Amino acid sequence: MSEPATPPPRPTPPDRIREEHHRDGTLKARGGMLGDELHGAWQWWRADGSLMRSGAFDRGRQVGEWTTHDRHEAPVRTTSFGE
Repeated sequence: MSEPATPPPRPTPPDRIREEHHRDGTLKARGGMLGDELHGAWQWWRADGSLMRSGAFDRGRQVGEWTTHDRHEAPVRTTSFGE
């Protein structure tokens, strides 16, 4: 009998959530941190509150699919980063 397959390692979850704000106090960015590096899902918003960009980091490095949105939050561009 063969050994059971080893499952792939699970991604390390962020250890905290970080938020940044525009000068008027509205949310500018929100996402996970692992130590002092951006890690996990992140989103950025314009001062008018519309979603501008979303994607993920792996220990400070952009990974996966990133989406840029227009002012009506419709996707206008998708960029892929290596895993």
